[in-house]
Amino acid sequence: MNEIDLRLLRAAVAVAEELSFSRAAQKLHVSQPGLTKQIQDLEAILHVSLFTRDRQRVHLTDAGRAFVDESRLALMHQERAIQAAKCVAKGAEAILNLGQSPLVDPLLISVITSIHLRLFPGLRINITSDYAPELIRRVASGEIEIAALTAGPQSPQLTQVEVTVSPLYVLISETSALAARRTLSLRNLDEIPWILFARQIQPTLYDAIEAYARSAGVAASERHDVTSAEQAAQLIYRTGGAAILAKHDAWRVAVDGFTLRPLAEPEIAMRTVLAVRNDASRVVSEFVRTTIREIRKLAPAGQSRLSLTA
Repeated sequence: MNEIDLRLLRAAVAVAEELSFSRAAQKLHVSQPGLTKQIQDLEAILHVSLFTRDRQRVHLTDAGRAFVDESRLALMHQERAIQAAKCVAKGAEAILNLGQSPLVDPLLISVITSIHLRLFPGLRINITSDYAPELIRRVASGEIEIAALTAGPQSPQLTQVEVTVSPLYVLISETSALAARRTLSLRNLDEIPWILFARQIQPTLYDAIEAYARSAGVAASERHDVTSAEQAAQLIYRTGGAAILAKHDAWRVAVDGFTLRPLAEPEIAMRTVLAVRNDASRVVSEFVRTTIREIRKLAPAGQSRLSLTA
């Protein structure tokens, strides 16, 4: 088989993302006939059809979908190879690509990013933020080496090492009757408006709240899903309801008439993990071991797991 130019991989990925030759050509800054020729050349090399076309749309074939998935990885690894070379040229001895979920406490991220490895003193950490399901996919595919996120579904390719456990918190108005309580349970929130972080941020934790509420016979009078604590605060003003959030998010907006209380439901506590591939490199394995050791140093005596947000 002939070697495939990376330019052809980019062409296939662009057409798959846009499902339009004209839009893909604009994205790549090439002519539409030129892009069509690139795809034809690629299909001739592979001896398979990657796309089907009709007057309305372009569709990926099964072979095309498989090819594009791997092409994205190839292009990503090419970019990482370039960045790695540039970083090493500037003095970095190793590069670690770290993903973080928005629900993870910034204090934990500051601990992680301050880690220094004796065997890799020139380690450089590149950080990217994404929702937990996407981070799991990116670690499994090798796009990033490690991710800090709230615990989710297990993957046979990954190891998830628990580093912290903390309760969720309920953000309410200071004038709410619930403010008289030191802690709150879901039963205390029965038949009032609920504001939750959107499911795509952390499906496992979202579904756990749903399941526990059903088992307890608790229901919200109305439901709102948000992607930021600021949106939650606005909805509390408007509905008089309660928002269930990570503590650092609740603290950030707990001003001007708001207060927060821990949600006393251990079954739906926030478990933060470091997710890595089972075949993690030496630098990743050493980084995880060192991180766990440093976090345990911060834990109070007799407490095996640090609750950074408790």
